[in-house]
Amino acid sequence: MDSSGKEREAMQLMAEAEKRVKGSHSFLRGLFGGNTRVEEACEMYTRAANMFKIAKNWSAAGNAFCQAAKLHMQLQSKHDSATSFVDAGNAYKKADPQEAINCLNAAIDIYTDMGRFTIAAKHHITIAEIYEAELVDIEKAIAHYEQAADYYKGEESNSSANKCLLKVAAYAAQLEQYQKAIEIYEQVGTNTMDNPLLKYSAKEYFFKAALCHFIVDELNAKLALEKYEEMFPAFTDSRECKLLKKLLEAHEEQNCEAYTEAVKEFDSISRLDQWLTTMLLRIKKSIQGEGDGDLK
Repeated sequence: MDSSGKEREAMQLMAEAEKRVKGSHSFLRGLFGGNTRVEEACEMYTRAANMFKIAKNWSAAGNAFCQAAKLHMQLQSKHDSATSFVDAGNAYKKADPQEAINCLNAAIDIYTDMGRFTIAAKHHITIAEIYEAELVDIEKAIAHYEQAADYYKGEESNSSANKCLLKVAAYAAQLEQYQKAIEIYEQVGTNTMDNPLLKYSAKEYFFKAALCHFIVDELNAKLALEKYEEMFPAFTDSRECKLLKKLLEAHEEQNCEAYTEAVKEFDSISRLDQWLTTMLLRIKKSIQGEGDGDLK
C-alpha cells in the first residue's frame, strides 16, 4: 500500500478511536465496559500513529501518539503513557521541535514521578540537543544538560553526569560565563585525575579551565596553572601545560608573534577544535590591544 493509502487508513483509525472514546463515557459511570473501549481506542491511536510514520506525516504521527498517551494516563498506565509521549516527541522532532519538547517534558514528568531518574535524564539530553540544533537556544540547552547531570549524579552515574557538565562548561565559556566554566572543568578534572582510565582526560579539563582564567585575568591563569601542577603532577609534562606557559610568557611581553607561533606549533601536532580556537583568539585580542584586554 502506498503512503497515501496508509494515511487514509490511519485517518479512519483515528475517527474510529475517537468514537470509542466518546462511547466509553456513557459506560464509565457504571464502570462497566468503559475501560475496554478506552483500551481499544488506545490501540487504534497507536496503530494510526505508526501508519502516519510510514507515510512520513510526522505531525499527525506525533498527535496520534499523544492521544494514546493521554488515554494510557486515564487508564492509570503510567509507563505506557510515558512511552507514548516519547514516541510522540520522536515523531514531532522531524516536524515541530517545540511540540517535541512539550511531549518529552510530559514523559519526563511521569518518569520522575515514578522515580525513574536515569531515563528522565536521557530525555533531558534529547531536549537539550533539540535546543542546540533546531531552536538554537543555548541558555535552554544548558538548563536541560544541568538537569540531566543532576539526575545522573543522584543515581551515581558520574561519568554520564560529567559528560553533561562538560557540555555546560563549553557553552558557558562561549557565553563568557567563565567562572561557571572554570568550576566545572576543575571539578571534572579533579574527579578524573585519580582514575587510571580517565586521568589522561584530566589534563584537557585543567587546560580548558586555565584558558578561561587567562581570558579573565593573566595573574589568575598563572596561579591556576601552579595549582593544577601541584594537584596533578602529570600535567607538568603535558603539551597543554607547556603551551600555557609559552602563552603566558608571550602575553606578559605583549609579543603577538610568539603567541601565534606557540599556538601554530601546538596545532601542528594536536589539531585545535573550534572551542579552543575561539578561546585562544579571545586571549590573543588582549595582546593586540583590540579593546581594553578585558574580554568579558
